[in-house]
Amino acid sequence: MLKTPVNGLFLCLLLLFWANSVFAACEDDAAPKVNWVNCDMSGKDFKNKDLSNAVLTGANFSQSDFSHATLENTDFNFATLDGTRFDGARMTNSRLIAVKATGASFRNAIMDNSHLSRALLKNSDFTGVRANNTNFYEANLEAAIFTQARLNEANFEQTDLSRAKFNGATLVKSIFRKSRLHETIFHGADLSRAVFDESDCRAADFTDANLTKASFRQAAIEESIFTGAILRDTTWANYKRCRASSIGECL
Repeated sequence: MLKTPVNGLFLCLLLLFWANSVFAACEDDAAPKVNWVNCDMSGKDFKNKDLSNAVLTGANFSQSDFSHATLENTDFNFATLDGTRFDGARMTNSRLIAVKATGASFRNAIMDNSHLSRALLKNSDFTGVRANNTNFYEANLEAAIFTQARLNEANFEQTDLSRAKFNGATLVKSIFRKSRLHETIFHGADLSRAVFDESDCRAADFTDANLTKASFRQAAIEESIFTGAILRDTTWANYKRCRASSIGECL
C-alpha cells in the first residue's frame, strides 16, 4: 500500500529535476538558494558555507567537503555524493532521495526530519548523527556506522542494514519493518518501542540493548543474540508477549 504514493513522489521529483535543470548556473558562488542542478562540483571545498534552500539536484559532489556547512532545506535528490564529507553539517529538512553516497561521512551532522529514501549509502559513517524522524525507506545502508547516533522515530522500513553498527544508538519508536538486518549490531542501543515486524534479523546482535515494548512479529531471529537485552513486554516473533522480568530471553 506504500508503493503507490512513494512512486508518485519519485516521478514528481524527476519532473522537477528536468524543469529546474534549464535554469542551473554552475558558475554561481556558494550561497543560500543557489541552483546547481546537474552541475559537476566534485572535489570542491564547501566547508562552513551556507547553502540553505539550495537546489543541487542531480549534481556531482563526489569527494567534496561540506563539513560544518549549513544545508537546511537543501535539495540533493539524485546527486552523486560518493566519499563526500558532511561532518558537523546542519541538514535539517534536507532531501537526499536516491543519492549515490557510498562511503560518505555524516559524523555529528544534524539531520532531523530529512529524507534519504532509496539512497545508496553503503559504508557511510553516521557516527554521532542526530537524525530524529528521518526517512531511510528502501535505502541501502549495508555496513553503515551509526555509533552513538540519535535516531528516534526514524523510518528504516525495507532497508538493507546488513553488518551495520548501531552501538549505543538511541532508536526509540524507530521502524525496521521488512528490513534486512543480517549481522547488524545493536550493542547497548535503546530500541524501546522499535518495530522489527517481518524483518530478517538472523545473526543480529542485540547484546545489552533495551527492547522494552519492541515488536518482532513474524521476524526471522534465528541465531540472533539477545545476551543481557531488556525484553520487558517485548512482542516476540511468534506473537508471545515477554514478561516484564525478561532479560536475555523471552520468558
